[in-house]
Amino acid sequence: MTHKRPPIPVIVLLVLVLIAAGWFGIRALLDSGNDALTASGTIEAVDITISPEMGGKVAEVLVDEGDTVHAGDVLFRLDDTAYQAQRNVAVATLDLATAAASTAKYAQWTAEDNFTLVFNAARLESVSTRTSDWRAPNLPGYTLPGGYFSQNELIVAANAEVDAARSARDVAQGALNDLVLEPANADFVAAETRLINTRASVIVAQDVLTRANLSTNTDVRDAAQTAYDAAKTELDDAQSAYDALKDTDAADAITTARAALSVAEEGYQAAQDRLLALQIGIDSPKVVAAQSVLNQAVAAAEQAQIAIAQAEASLELLDAQIAKLTVHAPADGVILFRSIQPGEVVAVGAKALTLGRLDDLTITVYVPEDRYGELSLGQSAAVTVDSFPGATFTAVIVHISDQAEFTPRNVQTVEGRSSTVYAVRLRVQDPDGRLKPGMPADVTFTR
Repeated sequence: MTHKRPPIPVIVLLVLVLIAAGWFGIRALLDSGNDALTASGTIEAVDITISPEMGGKVAEVLVDEGDTVHAGDVLFRLDDTAYQAQRNVAVATLDLATAAASTAKYAQWTAEDNFTLVFNAARLESVSTRTSDWRAPNLPGYTLPGGYFSQNELIVAANAEVDAARSARDVAQGALNDLVLEPANADFVAAETRLINTRASVIVAQDVLTRANLSTNTDVRDAAQTAYDAAKTELDDAQSAYDALKDTDAADAITTARAALSVAEEGYQAAQDRLLALQIGIDSPKVVAAQSVLNQAVAAAEQAQIAIAQAEASLELLDAQIAKLTVHAPADGVILFRSIQPGEVVAVGAKALTLGRLDDLTITVYVPEDRYGELSLGQSAAVTVDSFPGATFTAVIVHISDQAEFTPRNVQTVEGRSSTVYAVRLRVQDPDGRLKPGMPADVTFTR
């Protein structure tokens, strides 16, 4: 049987189809093996702005841009001259307060000893009088036995009597004053005044005469006698003038008022005497005075301790302010920016340095919109950098933007701007601290 060979053009067409199919198959296999999502970005660090809590002139700066620092390292210092001067004053104030407290404490001890001595002496003095009320005869009509009332009750009653007697005396004095000011009593009041004044003159003249009579000088004795005779004559005249008015209504009213005042005054004095007699032992005036001195000494000692506490607080405040003049690194990192120089004046809160934390490195890359759905939070990725060929660092997705944007942002063509991407931030693990902010890196996302 004879077979007919296909035409040559058909054979050529079949060969081309087979070649094309093979090429597309191989391409598909290659594409399926290299479908991993990759992107590029720059290593970034969390920035910490370093600002002083106190303002002042920069004394020294110990770091420069690019320096690696550890938490607690001194970054820069501000001038502390003024604060040190204030601290010296605070120390002197504390020393003075401490010395004053020692003096006050010694005064307190002295007052305590004095009170003990006075109190014990008063107790000994009161031994013979503490029970005197037991033996005292009763007043007419008073039937309660002696010792019925306590010492304190008797003192309270005596104090009340002193107050009442004082009031009675004041009333009597006021009544006499009113009578003296009445015009109808003016003549008698004038006679009283003349009589008391001349009486005083005679007493003085008599004293002078007594002394002059001891002199051998006759002229002195005669002059003293003449002065006495004149004073006595004036007294006799004043007495006669007074006697001429003593039967008048004015005289009766005023003499009665004077008698009432004398009785009231003596009643007040007697009430005080009675109170003083009752104030024995712990109630004696000496003990009360010693107790008052002791109370004042205790208060002064307590006030001195308060002054010490205030001085210590002022010193602690200054020490805290001085400590804040030295600025330390808050964490491990790299100095990314420095804006201060020695001699400059920096304000509170002003940006002095920027510290990039090496323990919290991130990288932000941009993923095409058609690959956006392949990523999820917590997904791992491999990071490589040119500085360490062959080294791979692990990263984890911590943020995926929910808004698309154009990238690169400076594309001017319509075609370039038509492609949108999503920003993806990853936290890079670098336990050995080899990566630095600003290093370009490539990220390969794993499925």
